[in-house]
Amino acid sequence: MKKKILIIDDSALMRRVLCDIINSDDRFEVAEYAIDGADGFKKLCAKAYDAVVLDVYMPKMTGLELLREMQKSKVYANVLMASTTTGEGAKETIEALELGAVDFIKKPENVADARHDEFKKRFLELLDVVTKANSNYMARAGQNALTERKGTTFVSRYDVNFHTKPGMFTGQKTTSRAGGVSDAKAEPKRDDIAARLANLPKVPGRKIVAIASSTGGPKALQEVIPKLPKNLKAPVLLVQHMPKGFTASLASRLNELSDINVREAKEGEAISNGNVYIAPGGVHLKAGKSAGSMKLHLTDEPTREGVKPCANYMYESLVDSGYDEVVCVVLTGMGCDGTAGIVELKKKQKVRVIAQDEESCTVYGMPRSIVDGGLADDVVPLSKVADQIIKNVGVI
Repeated sequence: MKKKILIIDDSALMRRVLCDIINSDDRFEVAEYAIDGADGFKKLCAKAYDAVVLDVYMPKMTGLELLREMQKSKVYANVLMASTTTGEGAKETIEALELGAVDFIKKPENVADARHDEFKKRFLELLDVVTKANSNYMARAGQNALTERKGTTFVSRYDVNFHTKPGMFTGQKTTSRAGGVSDAKAEPKRDDIAARLANLPKVPGRKIVAIASSTGGPKALQEVIPKLPKNLKAPVLLVQHMPKGFTASLASRLNELSDINVREAKEGEAISNGNVYIAPGGVHLKAGKSAGSMKLHLTDEPTREGVKPCANYMYESLVDSGYDEVVCVVLTGMGCDGTAGIVELKKKQKVRVIAQDEESCTVYGMPRSIVDGGLADDVVPLSKVADQIIKNVGVI
């Protein structure tokens, strides 16, 4: 049976192009379309769909406003965002992923580009992944993004008033249970890291952490990186499958939420403990010795596993790195990126492999490949990944 897809986009031409692409594939069919977020919300309340393709910028109710209203009303769906890097597009895409969108595709600059085979192939691949994603994903994302978390109440990131003039949206300050006022940028209260590190034994050796994630990764990383202490006794390399233009916003958001320093990696930058280096979209991230120290290198080698950056390149670059141990972490994502790299790494290097468990994954692809290949030393739920990392590398 074909998967039923809802398209929500205010552009009639873009709706037509997306409909043609979707209906050309035997796996899917466009069940309905909506001309803006408000129209889409009515349809989502009336019927269930296997996936929703959602535009960001629309009149009456934008894509972000719709996601907030879906969370507020507990109307859940598997959502693929159609995003852009223009203006605040990348930042808004990260927020959409926080609010429960499964993944996103970068919208072409014009409709003609949307008809190219490259876009069509990528769009259909992501649509397939989104339809197969954990059905509870959006609800679980909402528990963290909009409701009580670790002792602090967030009714919503915004108090949304939809009874305003069409095309307008008001984001107002909200009042917490404790009586304080939080603005639209209020952040979840993190775990008491000091308490979690109490009585932690000293971990010997010089180690490095290397994380790979894909679909569902941006949200999963918010459950891992903010729990790492700023005095972590290891640097962290991170490959999240994202196109060019989006990883800087991801790094910025994670840095806001974390005690540990998080930034987009730069060519030739020295690697040091207590820092998280995110591979920029569109290039590969490697680590190598240079003048007696470890430095980051960004390379333009071919796409591998269909992605760029690719975690396999990162893992393979650590084969002769000189670290006493490499702690590999494989989180939610489609495909098998990371497996081949870890296999090569294990031939010469002491390696500890942590894989996210199936139940907590958005898509159990990359971790499954690690587990099925007998490479995983620890298989843990997402909530335990950070503690497992700290346990293996220690603090300064």
